[in-house]
Amino acid sequence: AKHKGKGNLVTKIDLLAEEAIIETLKREYPDHKILSEESNSATDTAGCTWIVDPLDGTNNYVYGIPFYCTNIALARDEDILTGVTYAPMTGELFQAEIGKGAYLNDSRIGVSKVSTLEGAMVGFDLGYNDEEAHEMINLATKLRGKVHCMRMIGSSAMGLAYVAAGRISLYYHRFVYPWDIAPGLLLIRESGGITTDWEGNTATIHSNQIIAANPNIYSDFVRIAV
Repeated sequence: AKHKGKGNLVTKIDLLAEEAIIETLKREYPDHKILSEESNSATDTAGCTWIVDPLDGTNNYVYGIPFYCTNIALARDEDILTGVTYAPMTGELFQAEIGKGAYLNDSRIGVSKVSTLEGAMVGFDLGYNDEEAHEMINLATKLRGKVHCMRMIGSSAMGLAYVAAGRISLYYHRFVYPWDIAPGLLLIRESGGITTDWEGNTATIHSNQIIAANPNIYSDFVRIAV
């Protein structure tokens, strides 16, 4: 593993997985662009673009914690048409197609029906920006007595997939990239959830902050957090 920055690792598996994914996409869709974390991170997303994170949760992977995944989405301009988040250690494939619902393997999924923050499992992550990480820790401290419990996931892609599947009721992060969130945005929308940035605008693939929630508790969270 090599360090891309403080706390940010890249492994041979990141690079090999990316190579295999890009090779397949170029063969099957030669006219499409590819935006990928490790080697194509500056690609714009005009037209049809595949957005790829070969391994989200690299630190978890390196330390043997099984919360990591591969993230792939197809966007046309700003619209996400299809997205998958695959967690190999659990054999779970979270997938969505625009207008056709969200699925975990072959089962339809939906966001949790928890109606209050007090009953909510909330997930978050810190990212690699020290100032924003400090903000997130302060927010977690404020939230701790107001929610059922909290978890740091170690993978924003997994956090969003877990919101879509109703495992956690809300996930927040202040430092994300398109490849972290593109499949998750569609998964959550297709499973009945809300995704916004910190200002309350509908999240897009270019949002660098995200709040993803079941609609029942979104407003209560924002009143505390923003």
